[in-house]
Amino acid sequence: MIDTMFFLPVFFMIATLSMTVERGLPINLPYAATAHYDIQQLVTLTLTKDGKLFFEKEEVNSLSELGQRLSKQGKRIQGLSIVINADGAVEHVKVIEVMDIVRQSGIKKIAIATRPKNVSVK
Repeated sequence: MIDTMFFLPVFFMIATLSMTVERGLPINLPYAATAHYDIQQLVTLTLTKDGKLFFEKEEVNSLSELGQRLSKQGKRIQGLSIVINADGAVEHVKVIEVMDIVRQSGIKKIAIATRPKNVSVK
């Protein structure tokens, strides 16, 4: 009986942790000493190390398609914020291209996701 009573809270704690919402895909973010998590993000763009681009969790085939999606979102949501999750192995040029498309679509709030330096890699 005691084992069962101990198991139930542990089960619910683990189940609750697995229900957290991840807005981007799992990638290896670069570290930054000034990184923090208090940005209210509305749209996440993810660049993977193999060169794929994702709008939220849906793959985007080209930068022009990304621009169209961002323009639609920008018209629907006033003051839209974009968070770019770029793997540490992604070329700087690719990140700049994505940032340029975001700006061309009229969105002014852009953030680049990083990890605080004191967080270990899983």
